[in-house]
Amino acid sequence: MQHHTVRTDWSVAEITELYHTPLLALVARASSVHTVHHSYRDIQCCTLLSVKTGGCPEDCAYCPQAARYATGVDVHKLMDVGTVTQAAQRAREAGSTRFCMGAAWREVRDNSDFDRVLEMVTQVRALGLEVCCTLGMVTADQARRLAEAGLTAYNHNIDTSSSFYGSVITTRAFDDRIDTIANVRAAGLSVCSGGIIGMGERDEDRIGFLHTLAGFDPHPESVPINVLVPVEGTPLADSAPVDPFDLVRMVACARILMPRSRVRLSAGRLSLSHEAQALAFLAGANSIFTGEKLLTTPNPGTDSDQDLFHKLGIVPTQPYSVEFSITESAE
Repeated sequence: MQHHTVRTDWSVAEITELYHTPLLALVARASSVHTVHHSYRDIQCCTLLSVKTGGCPEDCAYCPQAARYATGVDVHKLMDVGTVTQAAQRAREAGSTRFCMGAAWREVRDNSDFDRVLEMVTQVRALGLEVCCTLGMVTADQARRLAEAGLTAYNHNIDTSSSFYGSVITTRAFDDRIDTIANVRAAGLSVCSGGIIGMGERDEDRIGFLHTLAGFDPHPESVPINVLVPVEGTPLADSAPVDPFDLVRMVACARILMPRSRVRLSAGRLSLSHEAQALAFLAGANSIFTGEKLLTTPNPGTDSDQDLFHKLGIVPTQPYSVEFSITESAE
């Protein structure tokens, strides 16, 4: 395979062979792909804020914000616009170039809360940041309104393979995820879509997950790879820890399959040593979430990240114009 080739026609057999490549050989191949499309020194820092916390009616087995699980998460109504804008300002001052807002909703409803989110988007965008939202399912019209408000990206993870999905979530179908992503793409928004490892899935499910993402045309501009953070009270509370090498394997495969995407180290990074994170960067990860929390789960602090960046010679992505062409960024 030529390293500059971007494909959306990967077969399951090809991805299976790739996934089972000996790890060092896989990382070496991913690294060579990475250097064609990205710089090792360029790591984007993102900040994720929970603007509406808890009380979600869904039954996602990993999620402490599901109302049906006793996880100790305090339920908070939607924040006011000023508070969110101030948080975005602090994130920018701390080095983030992308600000993500998450609301524990099953789906967006056309009401005053959505109007407030639209205002949040406009105000955060005015700060010169990329703006991403994750609000659950959206219709084509809602995605259009978000784009008009200034949103640059929408996150909607597929979570896992289509075959394993029903073992984790029963309150919505896998195809509902795909439909929302299609609505986001049709609105001209950048797509952020990834998933979680460590939920009891098999290698075949991780391969299926990668196959779905790599089959999107164009690929998602952002692919977050999350490691399950077990939370007491959820059905997955007793899940075994994920081997860091498994995460590196997923990062490397994602980089080879989706060469131009941002591959983001997301939830679970607190469990990774600096050495494991460095290997993940070598394998093609080029974005992290900063701050002490990712929605409701712990995350490494800014000081730890700055120390790691200094050791590795990383210069975080600098602010730049977010008026980009999705077609150009995903060719």
